[in-house]
Amino acid sequence: MIYFDNAATSYPKPVPVLSSTVDALKRYSFNSGRSGYKQSLKAGEMIYSVREKIGSMLGFEPENIVFTKNCTEALNIAIRGSVARGDHIIISSLEHNSVSRVAQALFDEKLIEYDVAKFSFDDEQTLKNFESLIRPNTKAVVCMYASNAFGVVFPVAKIGRLCKRYGIRFIVDGAQGVGVADINAQRDFIDVLCAPGHKCLMGTMGTGFIAFGKGVELKPLMYGGTGSSSMSLEQPDFYPDRLESGTLNNSGIISIGRGIDYINRYGIDSVYSHEMSLAGCIYSSLSGIDDVKLYTPAPQKQRAMPIVSFNCKDYSSEKTAALLAEHGICTRAGFHCAPLAHKHFGTADRGTVRVSLGMFNTFRECEQFVDVVKKL
Repeated sequence: MIYFDNAATSYPKPVPVLSSTVDALKRYSFNSGRSGYKQSLKAGEMIYSVREKIGSMLGFEPENIVFTKNCTEALNIAIRGSVARGDHIIISSLEHNSVSRVAQALFDEKLIEYDVAKFSFDDEQTLKNFESLIRPNTKAVVCMYASNAFGVVFPVAKIGRLCKRYGIRFIVDGAQGVGVADINAQRDFIDVLCAPGHKCLMGTMGTGFIAFGKGVELKPLMYGGTGSSSMSLEQPDFYPDRLESGTLNNSGIISIGRGIDYINRYGIDSVYSHEMSLAGCIYSSLSGIDDVKLYTPAPQKQRAMPIVSFNCKDYSSEKTAALLAEHGICTRAGFHCAPLAHKHFGTADRGTVRVSLGMFNTFRECEQFVDVVKKL
């Protein structure tokens, strides 16, 4: 099998991640920090150590990192927890449904209004597109770090600086960046960052987190037991408890920590460079095939993530992916839960075939993939 669907979830998982997950089920299957016995306290220490690792990687305080079951839940907390009736938000023209559907639902509930800022390959034009939509009641800008469907990167730091100037909250969907891109919340003026654990961070499925800066207040999406202030019917007003109700996924969270350790062993820059070299190889080879259509410029560092979207002949994207699957090549076809992006790039009729590279992919696999495409 050649696995080119890392934008959905990374595979294979590093051996230390797999072993840590099994070990956690044996040693840390206790409600972390909610009881006085040593096993519960130790589980709490392990969970806190992962908060510290995430905070160190991305520029947040550990107590301002809240674990969720995925990035979608984190984005729901970030967006719904930021707005009040009458507010206005801005999203981008490439957003995943975990942002666009939330914005639309809040609009349908007559709580907020929202506008869509158009992405441009010219960063300054993208910035102008966001700024032109700002109103007096604009509460937040929500923008992905990079497109999950086409891999293009937004000028996040510039958008963050714009939001800072206008006093607007900046929420970033880091699903396709955290763990492989150089992201620092303080440098990039990010107020809230959401990410999954199972993609670039190499952790297991069913994991994610929301991280936020000092002074950011978020309303809870869910209420319940936190192990603190248990005699009060009010949700705690301190973090992470305010947003972290119910039993945590200890083994999954610990797997994120091991994934970060694994990435740090090689260095984010090295991982990113390797994956981008593979993406560049595939893009260059596909661009020389007459029957292949590409939709973005060649992937360049700081301008793209290791994702290449294409179509072949007049085939539907699903047919192309199915033919690739017959040769043991795993890609993702269709609309990638990102209808806005496909409308933006003119692929709403058939979607695209997405090739997304990971740190365990090789140039030999890229060559095999291209050889198959040539014969479709």
